[in-house]
Amino acid sequence: MRIKNLILIVALVLGAFSLACSGGSTSRVANTEPPKPKTEGRPSALPNEGFKAQITLVDPPAKLRAGQNETIKLHVKNASSVTWWMRGAEFNPASDNKFYIGAGNHWLDKDGKRVSGIEGHNAIPKDLKPGEETDMTLQITAPKEPGEYTLEVDMVQEQVSWFKEKGSPTATSKVTVVK
Repeated sequence: MRIKNLILIVALVLGAFSLACSGGSTSRVANTEPPKPKTEGRPSALPNEGFKAQITLVDPPAKLRAGQNETIKLHVKNASSVTWWMRGAEFNPASDNKFYIGAGNHWLDKDGKRVSGIEGHNAIPKDLKPGEETDMTLQITAPKEPGEYTLEVDMVQEQVSWFKEKGSPTATSKVTVVK
């Protein structure tokens, strides 16, 4: 009788151990769904709601010589609900700048038309979560012809879109270009 009880106890212990190791399930159901591709963390275009910035020019120049290079200071705030990854994602192995987020400039003539010429671009210095702010610099080059111009500074996601094109405001300043 004792041997039967001992065998029964061992069988119960082994059964309980087996059940515990199987996660409490006595039947297995095969997962027939294919694995979903991992897109999180890959470089990609911002969603439309990610193209919202507040840009402040800090002491912009009032006068520049034609063709003069100048480094200006900016204060930038991520006014969107999306994290701006400096390189377009937490990790971007690409050798080009596609999806990088930065500041850039355009020159507008007295009629508000864009003047062709060199645009400055500079990546944000760090990732910015919604509501976060940073200070940065941008090298600009004054137009080659003297006159009255407007310096327009905008954010850009490289090879995707200027933020202005998605409705975000730019920062502007009047600049007189002399010989």
